[in-house]
Amino acid sequence: QLAFDYLDGPVAVVGSRNWITPPAELEDGFFPQKEWIIDVIHERILPLPGHKPVTRQSTDEILRRNRLGV
Repeated sequence: QLAFDYLDGPVAVVGSRNWITPPAELEDGFFPQKEWIIDVIHERILPLPGHKPVTRQSTDEILRRNRLGV
């Protein structure tokens, strides 16, 4: 996602935050949720009129999460 600036169309990836599978009560923060997908579309592909993001899905946020590691 961070390396595809020269494509004709945007790339947007939504996936699990890391490779450790959490217990069931933490699944909402680990597995992709519908809000994550809508927020990625809004922030990376096409701004949606009237949409207020629930999560941060910007390139800066992806880099910040990667710096924090697993």
